[in-house]
Amino acid sequence: MPSKNNPASYTPPAVWKWDKQSGGRFTSINRPIAGATHEKPLPIGKHPLQLYSLGTPNGVKATIMLEELLALGHAGAEYDAFLINITEGDQFGSGFVGINPNSKIPALLDTSAQPAQRVFESGSILLYLAEKFGELLPSEPAARTETLNWLFWQMGSAPYLGGGFGHFYCYAPEQWQYPIDRFTMEIKRQLDVLNRQLKDNRFIAGDSYTIADIAIWPWYGALVLNKVYNAAEFLEAHSYTHVLRWANEIAERPAVRRGRIVNTTWGKEENQLRERHDAADIDAVLGGR
Repeated sequence: MPSKNNPASYTPPAVWKWDKQSGGRFTSINRPIAGATHEKPLPIGKHPLQLYSLGTPNGVKATIMLEELLALGHAGAEYDAFLINITEGDQFGSGFVGINPNSKIPALLDTSAQPAQRVFESGSILLYLAEKFGELLPSEPAARTETLNWLFWQMGSAPYLGGGFGHFYCYAPEQWQYPIDRFTMEIKRQLDVLNRQLKDNRFIAGDSYTIADIAIWPWYGALVLNKVYNAAEFLEAHSYTHVLRWANEIAERPAVRRGRIVNTTWGKEENQLRERHDAADIDAVLGGR
């Protein structure tokens, strides 16, 4: 309970009202209502799959998956990746809301389906593409179930990492010990879950690389490799040796190196590609890497 002696404590009102921004990074795009704020149709490219995204961990899941499918020889996985700038409110345009009423990236439009099929939520996109192309999701029931166990583990766990730990450690207007301690404890528990699983398994769901790895690596692999939140030292990432081994192996996959730069507009220039419309777009950025 809030303490009357603590000037930073907060007593919730009987009914919450949205009368001011909460402060911190991304505050200008947060609001308690859904729906479009402006008319803005989405562009449509030439390929069967149209992706509208940003190179965040959730967005990277989709582009890694598509690049893995292309590496496996599936020409039907060719895609256009258009940038959705969430700091500018692109996710609230009418076209994007029509594909994803939740206004979150990534969102996919499969124009090879009749009528065109919208797919939103990153886990749903991974599952949709895996089933469409028959790849990266085992068909044998036990192996398939284990893969889906870990896919849904990621979908349920990552909000504690991004919206919990990441927000209070990096983005909140002030740093408060209670939420940082609370979410640090949970993230270290999650890393321990992964570390124990990877002790006896090369990949997340067993001996085979699957959509479970593609879902988990952009969040937890990037975390231990110090690619998000600059928190590897704080979390003692070096102690999760099996997660580090796995994270480094996944990072070296050619499709991962390709997919992680798409729709990325920050960081080192050699790791940025605003939009992708052909394989040559990525080749031009990566060169011989």
